[in-house]
Amino acid sequence: MTADALTDVAGVRVGHATRAGAGWLTGTTVVLAPEGGAVAAVDVRGGGPGTKETDALDPRNVVQRIDAIVLTGGSAYGLDAASGVMAWLEERGRGVRVGPDPAHVVPVVPAACVFDLGRGGDFRARPDAATGRAAVEAAAREPGGPVPQGCVGAGTGAVVGQLKGGVGTASTVLDSGVTVAALVVANAAGSAVDPETGVLYGELFGGRVRYPEPEVHEAALRRLAEVAARHAAPPLNTTLAVVATDAALSRAQAQKLAGTAHDGIARAVRPVHLLSDGDTVFTLATGARPLDPADPLALNEVLAAGADTVTRAIVRALRSAAPTDGPGGSWPSYGELYGER
Repeated sequence: MTADALTDVAGVRVGHATRAGAGWLTGTTVVLAPEGGAVAAVDVRGGGPGTKETDALDPRNVVQRIDAIVLTGGSAYGLDAASGVMAWLEERGRGVRVGPDPAHVVPVVPAACVFDLGRGGDFRARPDAATGRAAVEAAAREPGGPVPQGCVGAGTGAVVGQLKGGVGTASTVLDSGVTVAALVVANAAGSAVDPETGVLYGELFGGRVRYPEPEVHEAALRRLAEVAARHAAPPLNTTLAVVATDAALSRAQAQKLAGTAHDGIARAVRPVHLLSDGDTVFTLATGARPLDPADPLALNEVLAAGADTVTRAIVRALRSAAPTDGPGGSWPSYGELYGER
């Protein structure tokens, strides 16, 4: 039985550190790879990214495997959370070996941030190394299985358009037995809702669609217009994702998966990849299941599934989010406006 989560890829763990209240509305999420690390890649499409160690993932460069990925709030300040994860890994001898002693390692911890500064009321309340350490410790404690979604970790202060955003996750098992899964921090400048009907864009790709009643949608539009009037500052946002698989991928194939997975964001958010976004997708491939060399479409199936799971994860982020009302601003949730349906 699967959890329909990133942790369905054997050995991958997720931990959140959440700070809310007393001026805080932010946090950090860590994706921890199995012992020995995983092949990793990244594709950055947004015009305003905030990242760390992404160059190390270029297939032309020396690092072959990584042990953790950090997704964090706090804009560029929050990238300091990766330092706490590095320290935790170093203590366990996990990282790139750089000397004769097994303890001589340099953990490579790619990280990316979302903009949520001031959304809890205090502009200086943002994740730091201690937050990152708390998140990786939470990941290490988790046995796998369900992953908390909604306003947790890096999604605590997330906003999508004028709706409350958050963390969502999803997975699928292909006919080949390969598992592909995604975890997303939905924090986009664009909208996730079709303005004509009120349906989440991402649900248009998921089979049967239940449309809101016209009067419900009209009331939601009025509420969203009020929210937009209160938040006059231009949006500074970013959608982050980690797509993981147990397929054996080369670093170049993993990078291709990161690129095609961006299509999953484009299906669920419009417009996407704007100058005010920092949209970034990481991939992890544990290599437990070799692709069938006799099947030329085996990799294509993994690529398509990556995009599909990202779309579903964004939908789940929106549906799991809770409304926020505080000194830094008020954002309704999709469920509050439209119900569960």
